[in-house]
Amino acid sequence: MLGLSRSFATVPLALALGWAVSPTLSASAGSFANGGDTGVSAMMMFVGNEEKVYILDKAEGNAQMIAGHPAWGSVWDMNTHQVDLMDVKSNVFCSSGMHLPNGSWVTFGGNSAVGRGGNTQTNNGVPVDWDPVYQDFDGAKAIRVLNPCNSTDNFNDPSCQWFDDATVLAMQRRRWYSAAEALQDGTIIIIGGFVNGGYVNRNYPNTDPEFEGGAADCTYEFYPPRPDPVQTFNFLIKTSGLNAYAHTFLMPSGKLFVQANVSTVLWDYNANAETPLPDMPNGVVRVYPASGAVAMLPLTPANNYTPTVLFCGGSDMPESAYGNYANPAIDTWNYPASKDCQRITPEPQDGSQPTYVADDNMLEGRTMGQFIILPDGKLLVVNGGLNGTAGYSQQTGQTPLFGLMPFGESLASGPVGTPAIYDPDAPQGSRWSNQGFGTSNIARLYHSSAMLLPDTSVLIAGSNPNVDVNTSTIFPTTYQAEIWYPPYFSSTTRPKPSGVPSTISYGGNAFDITVSADSYTGLANDAADKTKVVMIRGGFTTHAMNMGQRYLQLNNTYTVNQDSTITLHVAQAPPNPFIFQPGPAFLYVVINGIPSNGTYVIVGNGQMGTQPQSAASTLPDSVRLDNVKGGGSSGDSSGTGASPNSSGGSKVSTGAIIGGVVAAGAALFLIAGAVIFFLRRKRNGAAGRGTYSRDVAYPTSGGSPYPSATGAAATRSLDPPRGHAMIPSDSSSFIPLNQENKSHAWNASTASFGDPVGMMAYKDDPRASMGTSAYHGYPMEEVSYDPYARNVPEHRQ
Repeated sequence: MLGLSRSFATVPLALALGWAVSPTLSASAGSFANGGDTGVSAMMMFVGNEEKVYILDKAEGNAQMIAGHPAWGSVWDMNTHQVDLMDVKSNVFCSSGMHLPNGSWVTFGGNSAVGRGGNTQTNNGVPVDWDPVYQDFDGAKAIRVLNPCNSTDNFNDPSCQWFDDATVLAMQRRRWYSAAEALQDGTIIIIGGFVNGGYVNRNYPNTDPEFEGGAADCTYEFYPPRPDPVQTFNFLIKTSGLNAYAHTFLMPSGKLFVQANVSTVLWDYNANAETPLPDMPNGVVRVYPASGAVAMLPLTPANNYTPTVLFCGGSDMPESAYGNYANPAIDTWNYPASKDCQRITPEPQDGSQPTYVADDNMLEGRTMGQFIILPDGKLLVVNGGLNGTAGYSQQTGQTPLFGLMPFGESLASGPVGTPAIYDPDAPQGSRWSNQGFGTSNIARLYHSSAMLLPDTSVLIAGSNPNVDVNTSTIFPTTYQAEIWYPPYFSSTTRPKPSGVPSTISYGGNAFDITVSADSYTGLANDAADKTKVVMIRGGFTTHAMNMGQRYLQLNNTYTVNQDSTITLHVAQAPPNPFIFQPGPAFLYVVINGIPSNGTYVIVGNGQMGTQPQSAASTLPDSVRLDNVKGGGSSGDSSGTGASPNSSGGSKVSTGAIIGGVVAAGAALFLIAGAVIFFLRRKRNGAAGRGTYSRDVAYPTSGGSPYPSATGAAATRSLDPPRGHAMIPSDSSSFIPLNQENKSHAWNASTASFGDPVGMMAYKDDPRASMGTSAYHGYPMEEVSYDPYARNVPEHRQ
């Protein structure tokens, strides 16, 4: 098995201690259970499928080792709570991430190569791209792709591993703390970020808001890349210093809602045109390092799929208090976090002007609180602290000596261990509750994370407000995971749907789901009236945010059957992929507030490009049948899930929700199991760039070993286990994915991907090349390259 250790919390031990290994709704509602050891500290997480959660950490000195270096990647099994380590080549510290249409996942950027203590190695003052101690590559331009595997896959299968090689696949700019958002065609926009690390991406006083002396980047780019040069997003200049991980949501119109610092904008990224929206009230900052809890509220037929975004917590520190790259100007741990909550509907359907509306305050102030949307439509907030901000430092402007720092390197204090739930449909003044909830004794501060699991419990992990691993400080590096069980786990009956499809289309013929008789108690008519079908995408979580998290309720009617089963007639997704972008999600049936297990589905056609769309689904009227009862266990705790169809009559009609469509790039086929990647490589470096070689020859099935940059031209052949990927000739990267091994060039005039074209490697890296002629004055050669064979680092000679 790749990567050594198989679990740190075995099934027999978990059962002996009473821990829930494969939990049911009989688990104790509101309580925490032991989730085992994650192997690496869970700075980032996403659910890959119905079995696995993938975890990423920054490059640091974790005790768990893989391929001769500390591990900073693992995969956690939902059923056993065991982990396998994964080999990640580059420093993934503070990346952004997003799903792809076929269910693969991708991360963008990160930090420089670091060694012990988080120190960047330099050569004559120039940072090197590989650290010999931790053996991590510079990750600031890296694009890493993963095809999640299920429990039946061979873990040694290369297609199940991270592809991570910036000489093949990279962004055009260095980006640390960038934002990422999926678009309607499955492509991804990547926004802003730091060029180099720091507490905030500015100097103070702020006299150079666009560049900050070369340490900030106010541009945006796309994945796959468009041929246009990167452009400047002026909003990032306006919000300079407090725009890391900008909160970004795709709207039904195709524009992006973006919020950072205290500013807000509705942005047409294709035209690079901004429409200013009101500032955040009360001067509360929600982006890192203030780190408020932010989420889009559920999209439902009742609200006509109109997005509303909720902001809670963060900090109202004055701007000067944030200091500069090095550290904050004040002792942040003494500054209370905000309780303030605000809602905004960026595109009101009545044509009114968007405005922030004050909502119920949180039960306590939180920095680094994180929203998780639950299947019943409520929002859980977990983790965070009462005071301070995210980030770490060994000093502040008020405390210049590390020995005087009261919480080690942490810039926050007062961990909040009790979750709370926000009900968006409750009357204002009564939307928050935490009655009966347990309290965790694990501090979940900077670099903690949380994610909804398919069984509807919540995985909570991570926390490491330290520059490197430190298990002895007051807020240590944390590997212990927990599982929290929402209130609906008090029920002894949960829905048992069958017939859930594996794909959901944009419009088209409705489908039926059958709910068994033991899925509910009481009268079938009542249960059917209080049933809804929802899709949730948990997103990519890091730094108290879930990029891409969305909740969509599908329209439905029902038929109550004589045998007490209920047939749900379910509409496909609204025919507007801006509302719920193509890609993976989990579908849940929720009866009276009690959810089923989630079923993994792919929304859309699984490919990049314009998504097929049909007319909105037409549903039959609901059919009730008197005196039919369910056979579930009695004593259920009824939820408050409102029925989208309940009218008290014997028949319920349904309306169609039809959204506008914006043309996107036509199909960019995704790749089946990327194993062999073709690139063209420089043979000789230009003056000042240096030359590169591998430390050892690579195994081949013919031809010569991989040539050095100064060696004779050579090629090698490999027997590809699954196929190959090609790189668009007008792009700087490609997509190693899971479908057809084709790639297409972007045609700006038609806004689509054209015919398959030739190959090209990442342009700016001195290790990469293209063609058989010179590029930027460099002679080149073409070789076959197996990225999964790279088990030794490259370095400058």
